[in-house]
Amino acid sequence: MPISRHAPVARTALLQLAAGEAVDAHWHDDHQIVYAARGVLSVTTDHGRWIAPATRAIWVPARTTHEHRAYGETDLHTVGLPATDNPLELDAPAVLAVGPLLRELIIAYTGDPADSGAERGRLRAVLLDQLRHSPRQPIRLPTPRDPRVAAVCALLHADPADGRTLGELGAQVGASERTLSRLFRAELGMTFPQWRTQLRLHQALILLAEHTPVTAVAHRCGWASASAFIDVFRGTFGHTPGQRPMGGSG
Repeated sequence: MPISRHAPVARTALLQLAAGEAVDAHWHDDHQIVYAARGVLSVTTDHGRWIAPATRAIWVPARTTHEHRAYGETDLHTVGLPATDNPLELDAPAVLAVGPLLRELIIAYTGDPADSGAERGRLRAVLLDQLRHSPRQPIRLPTPRDPRVAAVCALLHADPADGRTLGELGAQVGASERTLSRLFRAELGMTFPQWRTQLRLHQALILLAEHTPVTAVAHRCGWASASAFIDVFRGTFGHTPGQRPMGGSG
């Protein structure tokens, strides 16, 4: 990923992004929490892609080159933390669960970044406490390095509803099912079915942010039925695709 700029300080701010708007690749000396109170946000690094609806936030460690993209009209809240202040003790991006309290804390804290009063300092302390207790979510789409795995992944990126087996896909790219299965585990840290489910969920979030009907999303992302899609979505994100979590709009 080419680095377009270095923003030394990860700002605490509220940005309103149009659907499809992107923030080019850059990095900060500070850690950053990014949260879309409305819309869906993705963060991409050289190692993979993380995506988050309003029930999730993304932790971006200091000096991690990353880019953002908004899906749907997006209210992007960013919280910058000094590199010495790492409440999660994480050195790689991660997706965190955002409950109602943490959501309101992030929104309140980013509402007036210029405020340096004692009340805002207490707000920050509670926000960090909540972050420490936020469950980490395995919502990540790793980037493959091996060209054979990359070729399979590219086929499914082009059509997430492609239902071919790993063996059938391997025949097209010139690799055996056994080899590909081993490479998925070794390179991406997950099985092929797990990776394909992650891809389909990522694509589903994007389509939902564009107001695509749930039944159409299920079909375009490869689920046999809308009910099967809803079950997987609820199990992953804690709410159904048609719900607006925690009062979010859009």
